[in-house]
Amino acid sequence: MISFDIQRMRFNYRVAGVCVDNGHVLLHKFIEDDFWALPGGRVEIGETSEEALSREMREELSDGVSAQVGRLLWIAENFFTYNGIPGHELGLYYLLSFPPDAAIYDKTRTHEGIEQHVRLLYRWFPLATLDDTPLYPVFLRTRLRALPAAPQHIVDSVSRS
Repeated sequence: MISFDIQRMRFNYRVAGVCVDNGHVLLHKFIEDDFWALPGGRVEIGETSEEALSREMREELSDGVSAQVGRLLWIAENFFTYNGIPGHELGLYYLLSFPPDAAIYDKTRTHEGIEQHVRLLYRWFPLATLDDTPLYPVFLRTRLRALPAAPQHIVDSVSRS
């Protein structure tokens, strides 16, 4: 994965998927975290961002469903503090979908996944409630309601625990 420490900061190259269905967006989190994010992960050296997002979804979702990576929405420079470590993340955010009959579309339950032996929770959130949802990067709380027609560059800076 492309992640390294330099000058007391951690740099990550991350991809994430925006899966919106019937006024809801799919979010995920590590079980011990108190905030949510879009599903995705870090890019491996030598792989494209689209390949990385597809791989991350295959690896993380317990039912092994394949994801369809769509068009690029945002290129985000994200500055934050996580577990006391300042972070600088370059994130690419793509539209994401699954086969129509995939179990992940069940909005009545929390879905589980795994990332390097750590449990992940996946849950659908109504787009209208994102202002009150601990979702990072913060720009997503408003921008997920009106997806751009062309890729946009975003700079987001906020601290989280």
